[in-house]
Amino acid sequence: MTEPDLRPLALVTGASRGIGAAVARALAPGHDLLLGGRDTEALQALAAELPGARPWPVELTDPAAVAEAVGGIERLDVLVHSAGIGLLGTVAETSAATWRQQFEVNVVAVAELTRLLLPALRAARGRVVLLNSGAGLTARAGWASYAASKFALRAFADALRAEESDNGVRVTSVHPGRVDTDMQRGVVEHEGGAYRPEAYLRPESVAGAVLLAVTAPDDAALTELVLRPAGA
Repeated sequence: MTEPDLRPLALVTGASRGIGAAVARALAPGHDLLLGGRDTEALQALAAELPGARPWPVELTDPAAVAEAVGGIERLDVLVHSAGIGLLGTVAETSAATWRQQFEVNVVAVAELTRLLLPALRAARGRVVLLNSGAGLTARAGWASYAASKFALRAFADALRAEESDNGVRVTSVHPGRVDTDMQRGVVEHEGGAYRPEAYLRPESVAGAVLLAVTAPDDAALTELVLRPAGA
């Protein structure tokens, strides 16, 4: 439990836009917020919109910068990993550099930030939510490196959940289908398809799933949530 005069603290990565920004807005009524991302101007604008929020700009693939940024966070109630990249291409087209970049952002950075924040999460018996993907459950042609990184992220979540359950830390993987974001519109262009709004989830709908995981009662552990667009 937090002190009576303090609200729970949540850190949301990738908060400058899309799902991350929607998650921040969903958590804001009940949490103070650290808004993680690289776009300082966008983070400042969102922080001005949400009372109790402040920017937390950091390059997550820079271990030294991350270690410095987490200094002083002694208690953390919620950690939402929303930052990520989606680089598509067939196995024949995908270079070693792309594989490394995809895993560095989608897996290694997540693992390192979580590792550094585990003492603060344990102190609060906190919740960790990982924004995964439908590609973390099923791999498609042309999605090899992205899907592999998301399968790895799911494995990370499963191991973290098993390791930290006795410390009271709950871990949830959220697997949304296609979401109406800039990244997904880029996927449509890459695949040469037509954009159909009904085939996409809204970022706010995914944020609702995150809020469900965060606010679940202590006797309920939501391990995985899978969302699909109703009109797909």
